[in-house]
Amino acid sequence: MEELIAKLKTFLHIETELPIEGFSAYYKDLVDYLNTEFENLDQDALLQARYICSIVQANAGDRAKQSKASAKVFKKMSLKCSFWSDAISFRLQKNFGLSQVDMDSAMERINESM
Repeated sequence: MEELIAKLKTFLHIETELPIEGFSAYYKDLVDYLNTEFENLDQDALLQARYICSIVQANAGDRAKQSKASAKVFKKMSLKCSFWSDAISFRLQKNFGLSQVDMDSAMERINESM
């Protein structure tokens, strides 16, 4: 998770838009990581994963609107990130007792650290 957060922090500070290849590779790394590690993630890692999913989801949604040729691919990325975000939220509520307000506060703290 630390590697994904570090990459995202780098991406958020570049002046130009991340090329499609780089964005797609990051998305693939994220989904692969969640597919293999989801059940083993602690509360902090889940919150970080939720933050990453929200950023990737929003970015993929924006890219879908900008690129007619790749719109279908980016919409699919956005939907999959939405699915993961919902799954993470559910697990945070069920296993750790976090409310939506708790999760929103944690997202703000992570955002400020970026």
